[in-house]
Amino acid sequence: MKLTNEQNFRSDVLEKDFVVVDFFAEWCGPCRMILPFLEEIQEDVGVEIVKVNIDECPNIASQYGVMSIPTLMVFKSGEKVSTNVGAASKGRMIDWIKSHQ
Repeated sequence: MKLTNEQNFRSDVLEKDFVVVDFFAEWCGPCRMILPFLEEIQEDVGVEIVKVNIDECPNIASQYGVMSIPTLMVFKSGEKVSTNVGAASKGRMIDWIKSHQ
């Protein structure tokens, strides 16, 4: 998974056809809990997942209204089309992502 920042967010997310963005923080237990699922989903489903550390990129988190983490967002052609807040099972995450492909 790619870690993006405020300088690269446009090219890493907004200029892509389809990408899932994971807003997280190193200190977040639920964020660490879903990390293995996200790595497997990226490989199994063939979807790009880009990570945004909210402590290092507070402007991006604020711009997209991230109030709690983990928050996952689906972006299609630069537009946010769906948001999922909180940890979920691998199966639920896959179903949510596929429902927007």
